[in-house]
Amino acid sequence: MPSIYLDIHPKNPQSRLIQQAANLVREGGVIVYPTDSCYALGCHIGDKDALERISRIRATDKHHHFTLVCRDLSEIATYARVSNQHYRLLKAYTPGAYTFILLATRETPKRLQHERRRTIGIRIPDHPVALALLAELNEPLLSTTLLLPNDELPMTDARDIQERLKYQVDAVLDGGNCGFEPTTVIDLEGPAPVVLRRGRGDPSPFE
Repeated sequence: MPSIYLDIHPKNPQSRLIQQAANLVREGGVIVYPTDSCYALGCHIGDKDALERISRIRATDKHHHFTLVCRDLSEIATYARVSNQHYRLLKAYTPGAYTFILLATRETPKRLQHERRRTIGIRIPDHPVALALLAELNEPLLSTTLLLPNDELPMTDARDIQERLKYQVDAVLDGGNCGFEPTTVIDLEGPAPVVLRRGRGDPSPFE
C-alpha cells in the first residue's frame, strides 16, 4: 500500500492528523516528518524492524548513528547522562537545530549507542509539527535525516518525498519546506564542547 500523505499546518498542527501519525509510529510504522533543519525519517525507539527499514531506505551500515529526538530536557535525562553543566548548556540552546552527543544511560538500547564510546545523539527540534508529534507519543522518536542514497542534499518538498518513498514509508507529514541544512553536531562527552559538524545551528557558542 502507498504511504499516507498528511498535509499538516506548519504552525498550528491539526491534532487529528498528529494522532494519526503517532498511532502509525506506535504500530511499528516509519514516517517522514518535518524538523527545524531537514525532513527526517522516524520510528518507535524500541522497534528493531522499523529501524532496519530506515537503514535500508538510507542504505546505511551498522555504524550509522541515529538520533533520539526528544520533546524536552527531562526526556533527555532518561536516555543520556546530563551533568549540571550540560543541563545549563542544553537549556540555553534547545529547542534548536543542534544534535548533542552525550553518554547514554542504561535506558538507551545498546543498538542505538556508539559501539565503543557508549554515546547517543540527542536533540530537541524547534518545529511545531515535530514537537506536537513528540508530545502525542509521550516518548522520543528514533530518527535520522532524510538523505537518500546517491543524493547530495536532503529532500525538501514533501510531495516529491511522497512520490519517491510512497512504498517504503507508512506516512509523509507535509509541514512545508524545511530546507536542506542538517543540524550542527556538538560533542559534550569531554571536558569542553567540540563541534563535530557545522550545520543550521550557530556553532560559534561552542567554539
